[in-house]
Amino acid sequence: MKISGIERMFLRVVGPWIESPPKFFRKTFLKGVFRIKERDGRKTVYITFDDGPIPECTPWLLDLLDRYGIKATFFMVGDNVRKYPELYADIMRRGHRAGNHTMHHLDGSRVWARRYIRDVREAAGYIDSDLLRPPHGWMRFGQKAVLSRHYKIIMYDLVTRDYSKYVDAERVFRNVRRYARPGSIIVFHDSLKSVDKLREALPRCIEWLKEQGYEFEVLK
Repeated sequence: MKISGIERMFLRVVGPWIESPPKFFRKTFLKGVFRIKERDGRKTVYITFDDGPIPECTPWLLDLLDRYGIKATFFMVGDNVRKYPELYADIMRRGHRAGNHTMHHLDGSRVWARRYIRDVREAAGYIDSDLLRPPHGWMRFGQKAVLSRHYKIIMYDLVTRDYSKYVDAERVFRNVRRYARPGSIIVFHDSLKSVDKLREALPRCIEWLKEQGYEFEVLK
């Protein structure tokens, strides 16, 4: 896809802030987990997937993770779990970790706390987890204050931007290579926007991480 010069300049400035959130942003989420502190010298990363499960992507993804012997954490949209309960069951059967990503993928900046909290609780009827990741990476203070009493709020250290129409598979791989570090929580998406890029980029990312000596764990 061709993009204008203005769009290209904007992406050069904003892209790195999205891909690896700056310190000032992390400080606004004092109760959010952006990275896991490593204490024993190990090189561990935590691969996560947002927005699924969907039949067009999730089954392929689960087979790929099995092939590499990797367990991941899936932050699932409750309405997708409602529609595809067999995919949720398969994720759990294969030993992965579940996380709540709200019922309807709500943007916390656009709705009041009561509605947002109700949506998270509705999703909890389908997703058994004490982990929560806010869609779009944002929550209002009131939303965060209430939900952090019941959930561990998981943010991210590295966003691959596999969902973006301006990012191709090569850029997804380069983002992982550029920003991955011990303890990184890495975000991919099992979504229609990402699946074609994942098919090319995710095996390359996993193989590169393995070559660098990284191990893979689920979030706890």
